[in-house]
Amino acid sequence: MRGGSRSGVGVNWATVSIVASLLVINVAGAPYYLRPLAERVRHPLHALLRPSGLVGQSAGIVAFVVFVFLWLYPLRKKWKALAFTGPIGKWLDVHVTTAIGLPLLLTVHAAWRSDGVIGLGFGAMLVVCASGVVGRYLYTRIPRARSGVELTRDEVIAERTRLVDEIAGATGLDRGTVEETLRMASPSDEKAGALRVLRDLVANDVERWRKTRELRRRFQAHEGGRTIPPATLARAVGLASREIALSQQVRMLDATHRVFRYWHVAHKPFALTALVAVVIHVVVVVAVGATWFY
Repeated sequence: MRGGSRSGVGVNWATVSIVASLLVINVAGAPYYLRPLAERVRHPLHALLRPSGLVGQSAGIVAFVVFVFLWLYPLRKKWKALAFTGPIGKWLDVHVTTAIGLPLLLTVHAAWRSDGVIGLGFGAMLVVCASGVVGRYLYTRIPRARSGVELTRDEVIAERTRLVDEIAGATGLDRGTVEETLRMASPSDEKAGALRVLRDLVANDVERWRKTRELRRRFQAHEGGRTIPPATLARAVGLASREIALSQQVRMLDATHRVFRYWHVAHKPFALTALVAVVIHVVVVVAVGATWFY
């Protein structure tokens, strides 16, 4: 467990470092990127920042490697023999985190251009990244164990019962009061359209955030003057947030599953289109010799 935490911290630091480096390149290169294309060729940074330059094309090579890496996640999902490489949930975290940094790499490689072959690959990758963010959001709105395996309804009920018991034990309140305090309305229209389901999921998140902010006061108010230690109160609020999330997710589970299936159908063509566009781009660039390394 501790190893996993250190690994997560390492991944976060690596991600922050890479994103910070890319931001520095974009900011430092702004005087070049903001110039009209016709004037860029005379700029001192043109040799470095043009798409075939040392910085621009190196970013493209890294982006290509990252893109190939992203295709390992579907293989991990499909082949159980790869289970030794880690839980699917962890793979998805790395998959999404890596993909989010990809647009910055692509902007450096494309030198903020969106025309020609490079624009085709750039646009396709941005669509895939945006689609991936939506997919990750839907994935986390389906109750799952730490391993990433989806919980059954009975397991969700057992988990909610455990959380309520823990909150009651931490705050000294009886179970009925805890359940009443945490109760909140949530939409459950199983036939709602995809956009409405997404809107309701976001509304649930906002409402849970608002409710969680009130819980400290409400838990304390139920105690009639007895002061709940801050650490205990913070733990109870954290448990309550998890319980409320499970409650909301169960109510919208069927609708979320349905939209998630739609997303799978849409995401694959986007990803395949991006793959074809990237391969065409790489083949053309290598064929015409538009590289800095040969």
